[in-house]
Amino acid sequence: MTQGRGNWGSKLAFIMAASGSAIGLGNIWRFPTVAYRSGGAAFVQVYILIVILIGFVILIGEISLGRHTQRNPIGAYKMLAPGSPWKFAGAFSIFTAWGVLSFYSVVAGWTLSYIFTTASGTFGAHLSQDEIIQVFSNTVATPGRAIFWHFLFMLLTVGVVIGGVKQGLERWSKLLMPMLFLVIILLVIRSLTLDGAEVGLREYLRADWSKVDGRVVIAALGQAIFSLSLGAGTMLTYGSYMNREENIIRSAAWVCFLDTLIAVMAGLAIFPALFTMSGLKPEIGAKLIFIVLPRLFSEIPLGALFGTGFFILLALAALTSSISLLEVPVAYFVDERGWSRRRATIVCGSTSFVFGLLSALSVGAVGWLTSVITIGPRTLGFLDIMDLFSGQYSMTLGAMLIALFVGWRWGTRKLVEEITHGDDPGFVRRLIAFQIRWICPLVLVGLIVYMILNPNAFA
Repeated sequence: MTQGRGNWGSKLAFIMAASGSAIGLGNIWRFPTVAYRSGGAAFVQVYILIVILIGFVILIGEISLGRHTQRNPIGAYKMLAPGSPWKFAGAFSIFTAWGVLSFYSVVAGWTLSYIFTTASGTFGAHLSQDEIIQVFSNTVATPGRAIFWHFLFMLLTVGVVIGGVKQGLERWSKLLMPMLFLVIILLVIRSLTLDGAEVGLREYLRADWSKVDGRVVIAALGQAIFSLSLGAGTMLTYGSYMNREENIIRSAAWVCFLDTLIAVMAGLAIFPALFTMSGLKPEIGAKLIFIVLPRLFSEIPLGALFGTGFFILLALAALTSSISLLEVPVAYFVDERGWSRRRATIVCGSTSFVFGLLSALSVGAVGWLTSVITIGPRTLGFLDIMDLFSGQYSMTLGAMLIALFVGWRWGTRKLVEEITHGDDPGFVRRLIAFQIRWICPLVLVGLIVYMILNPNAFA
């Protein structure tokens, strides 16, 4: 059944929506710092090469599966491999998207909270680092506040997805993505015009190839998979709403370009400003966003305005990703179970919110949720575990399954037919077929083996 299905109104609509799915918190709070620590411009070049060789190719395969079948992940596998266990790969993608959304909404809720915290002038009085840590602790470790912002962000996500493809996903992607680009351009301009900004700019863009080793390549590969939203069913689902006449290769190239552009621009917004103050060190993740940068906002001219714009940027990036994550299980219930979009959206959003309460309460609010397992030197709380396993590990496995299915089960001949519509496949399309059949599976199997042997590498 395809009750409640729709299509993108234009090629631009798909590019905006798919780019929004790819552009998320990881582009802004992880990529710049990893790049800085891993050779600066040298890491960026390695990352771009991996995106071209691996990410771009798997993205084409995932979109092609969706457009060819016009189904959700389970429906796509059932249609192309009836009676086989491949449908469980589709179910795995759906659970991955649903699980990522459950904790992603929690962290995104913090960004909503910090829009108001920063705009109110909380960080405008030269606060000490201890005082800034206390502000963050009050936000995440107070049960009522943590749950409220998690609920509010999930409510926004449900409100967009419930509108359907054209009135929900497309309409809001066309609004949110230009806003995101405008905000990040303004932030880059403000950062580059600070006194001493050239020091941070030089540190960020300097190519230090001596730092590039196997671990850096692994980090770039993991970042590319997570950043492009591969393996979670989002691109397959968005591809299922794609018109037959659209050029998949060109659209996928735009998604990769815009996703990488935002990641690089995030570094231009953060590092020139960061290096205007002595004593501030780049961190990865929540510590950079909610502790290091607010201290910066409390010191630089117009810091409250700069900080408010930054957290608006984060919230926009998070929302464009979260709506794609929710759309994956919603599409399943609409396609396979015949549910109305309204019912599917409310049920999937509500269950993800409820499960996400464990993550919301695991950052200081509930003791036993803050220390669940220990990996190497780190003790992981429930939210950390969800990020590690439901996010990075599951998406990597999902991307590998896409490569194996397209390359070996569905077949590269069918892939080429889907992306050429009977035209001469040419060298590029044949190369894509070769990569997804041989290169991508081998590389991703290697990455998974590395993750198993080095569980602390991504913890």
